[in-house]
Amino acid sequence: MSGFNFDVITLFPQAFELINNLGVITRAVDKNLIDLNLHDLREYGEGSYRQVDDKPYGGGAGMVLKPEPIYKAYESITKSPKSKTLLMTPQGKVLKQKDLVRWSSLDQIIIICGQYEGFDERIRYLADEEISIGDYVLSGGEIPAISIINGLTRLLPGTLGDPDSLINESHNSYLLEYPQYTRPQMFRGMEVPDVLMNGNHREIKLWREEQQIKRTYERRQDLIKDELSNNQNWEENINEE
Repeated sequence: MSGFNFDVITLFPQAFELINNLGVITRAVDKNLIDLNLHDLREYGEGSYRQVDDKPYGGGAGMVLKPEPIYKAYESITKSPKSKTLLMTPQGKVLKQKDLVRWSSLDQIIIICGQYEGFDERIRYLADEEISIGDYVLSGGEIPAISIINGLTRLLPGTLGDPDSLINESHNSYLLEYPQYTRPQMFRGMEVPDVLMNGNHREIKLWREEQQIKRTYERRQDLIKDELSNNQNWEENINEE
């Protein structure tokens, strides 16, 4: 294996053609920083019709992905020692930036895309983690998988032209990113703040920190509450020790 490997088990590999038009991922592929391997689930289907789904036991609406094709596809993939398998499901843990950072130290991510009304429960045993990208339901796991590939690829060394651009991004800490401005200085009555024009880097730094706090408080107070809760839990654990 060379670079970071993404292996995706999907019933709709054509959905990933979108990736060819995403600059960050395209550059990473061209520079051999990542390999994207799509495993068409239909090729592992059963019988002459390549069946991959069936009616659920006990009745119910829709069809359920069978375990056999997914297990066959999964077992055909060469695994790296530093590999994790993610199952895309609305029942999973909601994806956070810290998850992408954690996975960026691996060599390989295997992604299993759910489909239809769901999948056989035994498929869960293949996964190290079950992941959702939000509290809503999509028709399949392809869009969540693309989100993970995009978000993780940006973190890999050599992908971005300026790696410092990652430092102050939203969700790298509990604070959202500060406001950004570029030319022109005045646009339709909206002016760039004076502090950004005076060349005083200390004042600019303080202003940006203040804006991060203000923006987070206005838009995502839940992030502040989570941070305070985490710090309180940490202090309680230290005191117990």
